[in-house]
Amino acid sequence: SVPRSRLAEMVQAIQEAARRHHVRICTFGHAGDGNLHPTCLTDARDTEEIARVEEAFAEIFAKALELGGTITGEHGVGAAKSGFLEARVGADALALMKRLKEAFDPQGVLNPGKIFAEGPRRRMTVSR
Repeated sequence: SVPRSRLAEMVQAIQEAARRHHVRICTFGHAGDGNLHPTCLTDARDTEEIARVEEAFAEIFAKALELGGTITGEHGVGAAKSGFLEARVGADALALMKRLKEAFDPQGVLNPGKIFAEGPRRRMTVSR
C-alpha cells in the first residue's frame, strides 16, 4: 500500500523491478485506497527465477516504504513478507511483537513457523 498520490510511481517502480530482474509481475489492486497486489507466477523448481523474484520484491517493498507506504495493506504480513517486517516497524517493535507472541502462545502452536519463522521465506506454491 502507498498513498494514493504515489500510486503511479509505485506501479512504475514495480514494472521497472520486473524488467531489471527479468520476471513477469502482474499488478492489480484497489486504486481507491492505494492497495496494490504485485503477483509473480513462477516455477518453484527454477531456483534462479525464484532468486530473481525475491530480489525484485525486496526492491518493491523498499520502494513502497520510501513512498510513505507499507509492505502490506489489507492482508496480513504472511510468510513471504515476514522478512521485511523489521524494515517497516523497526527492531524494537519487532522484538515486542515476538515477546507478545510468546506470552500468548508459549508452546508455539498458533501458526507455527509463520511470521517469526527462522530461515528462508516461503512463497505459496501451486501444483497440478
